[in-house]
Amino acid sequence: MTPTTTISVENVSLATGTLALVTMAGTDGRPATLGPRSIAALEEALAACATRVHDGEITAVALTGTPGCFAAGADLRAIGSMARVEDARAVAEAGHRIVTLLRDLPSFALLSGLALGGGLELALACRYRVAAADAAPLGLPETSLGLVPGWGGCYLLPRLIGPEAALQVIVDNPARQRTLDTQQALDLGLVDGVQRGGEDFRDGALAWVTEVLSGAIDPARTDHTSDAAAWDEAVGARRELVARRAEGGAPAPQRALELVAAARTASRAEGFAAEDLALTELIMSDQLRAGLYAFDLTRSRARRPAGAPSEELARPVRRVGLLGAGLMASQLAVLLARTLRVPVVMRDLDDERAAAGLRHVHDQVARLERSGRLDEARAEELRARVTATADLAELAGCDLVVEAVFEELAVKRRVFAEVEPVVGPDCVLATNTSALSVTAMAAGLEHPERVVGLHFFNPVAQMPLVEVVRTSHTSDAAYATAFAVAAGARKSAIACQDAPGFVVNRVLVRMLGEVLGALEEGTAVSVADRALRPMGLPMGPFQLLQLVGPAVAMHVLDELRRTLGDRYPHSPGLERMVAEGERFTVEERPSAASAVREDLDRFFGSRPLPEPLDADGVLERVRRALAQEVRLLLDDGVVADVRDVDLAMVLGAGWPLHNGGITPYLDRTGVAEAVTGRRFLEPGTATLPT
Repeated sequence: MTPTTTISVENVSLATGTLALVTMAGTDGRPATLGPRSIAALEEALAACATRVHDGEITAVALTGTPGCFAAGADLRAIGSMARVEDARAVAEAGHRIVTLLRDLPSFALLSGLALGGGLELALACRYRVAAADAAPLGLPETSLGLVPGWGGCYLLPRLIGPEAALQVIVDNPARQRTLDTQQALDLGLVDGVQRGGEDFRDGALAWVTEVLSGAIDPARTDHTSDAAAWDEAVGARRELVARRAEGGAPAPQRALELVAAARTASRAEGFAAEDLALTELIMSDQLRAGLYAFDLTRSRARRPAGAPSEELARPVRRVGLLGAGLMASQLAVLLARTLRVPVVMRDLDDERAAAGLRHVHDQVARLERSGRLDEARAEELRARVTATADLAELAGCDLVVEAVFEELAVKRRVFAEVEPVVGPDCVLATNTSALSVTAMAAGLEHPERVVGLHFFNPVAQMPLVEVVRTSHTSDAAYATAFAVAAGARKSAIACQDAPGFVVNRVLVRMLGEVLGALEEGTAVSVADRALRPMGLPMGPFQLLQLVGPAVAMHVLDELRRTLGDRYPHSPGLERMVAEGERFTVEERPSAASAVREDLDRFFGSRPLPEPLDADGVLERVRRALAQEVRLLLDDGVVADVRDVDLAMVLGAGWPLHNGGITPYLDRTGVAEAVTGRRFLEPGTATLPT
């Protein structure tokens, strides 16, 4: 097998003596990663350098990468294939041997580009760090993948930059999918200096190294271990959050917090031994394998949607029309105008509604400008691209028209019927419906083959998924155009056949229906609210119901019960809440775990059981329902592959990577086989190899 990363050593003459420059380089255009072979090669090279330093042949060692990439971290494929605990421990211990070599040498990290995970830990192991101005991203994302920074990161980083800043990098940023740029790293003290990037970086970095070796530059160091109170405060502020994530099946953030907490007083040997243990145990966990499975889906399958027609069939989209000018339509207008860089016209029933929609657009653009994501010129350009009207005729020149009106079939059929004679014969008509029949929407049109589902999720700017829905009439050209628009809008798409609720809402509403059904049978709201925590979902069922909106939730639940049957239960309590305009959460704190209202039980209990379900019973009820629904969804052919279900739940509903989306979790808990008679995935696909 050809190694994916090569290690080379070059002697560089400096005014202060000879420097051994060790370079990590990816092969075949890939970034450098750290697998068993490259780790062994790097350890061998550094051990030889240590001997040369001892013998006086060289004065220092510098570790670098290639332009644009220092090192992208561990080889996740190699980690995911490990079946023996001995192999996992060997990787952890080898990493620490390399870190120890670097710590004990006069060593420099020349960060030529991105440095993530184990790559950044190698830089931390060096005594000094200089980065290219364009070296980004920098970060330790391990906890989001189910690991910990286990090559010295949890021990060295808090001692270098302090516990609060270190925990932002190790725990907080990965949860938000954030990394650092060079300036942020410099401000934190993670790097000691910055040099011009690109082809000029090497010369500038070596000049900086020379100044450090000569004593002209002496990077400051602070003893952060002396401030026990700051350490306790930083760790204590995160204990409840990581404990909740551990309860939800994600132990890595809690393990990382424990390692950082101990790093203040532990010796280096003790700190590294604790990291070895944590890393070994996490590598040998099903949660990590499920996380790597989901991570691969979001990096590979999301970029190349299965079931999409040839890109060559897509029609050019030079102008977009939107039917409706409400909040959803205004979000779509900003997204499509900004990413496709085409004129977008919103049409609503009267001038007042059209003007309100345009104000919504301008408000969004103003927020983008204030946040620094748009400069003044681009903000003005974006505002100019979006117009609003009450005149349907202004949609005549559009290549794509997306309806975003009220979620009612009759309304959607009417607006399509009105716009079809206005637009040209090649104009694609797309619906943003979240659950209704696209086939029924196209019925009665002269050209139903031009109709396709293009379901964006709310909030449009943040949610990365689009469900692209095909009916039996949809043409390849219309379908390909919808995929092209999703890609142009920088979204990941999955191919769906027309079916009630498609994928995400069908699964989510089934889950919420089971929770509401338990309430109607007498389970207390407080019990049901905590019941699903072991699933690790981004929010509880009642926060989700409030985010969607009780009226919308009731509408979709009723629609799916009408089309899919009584397994989507009737909830008189939900109907009563909607009728009385009530909320599920305390208005001031809609996303907090403790924000569910305490007086909601009065609405429910229409079908009381002598012994209502407790939290474990509700969890089991929901798991069994999800296993049944996913199997039915696959049997119905809504998507062609179970991986699309998992990708949809990760990107469209924020379901955790450590569960692999949904099906690895249902396999791991045994529910899939208990309910459907078989697993969704082969053993070893998202679990430890057998």
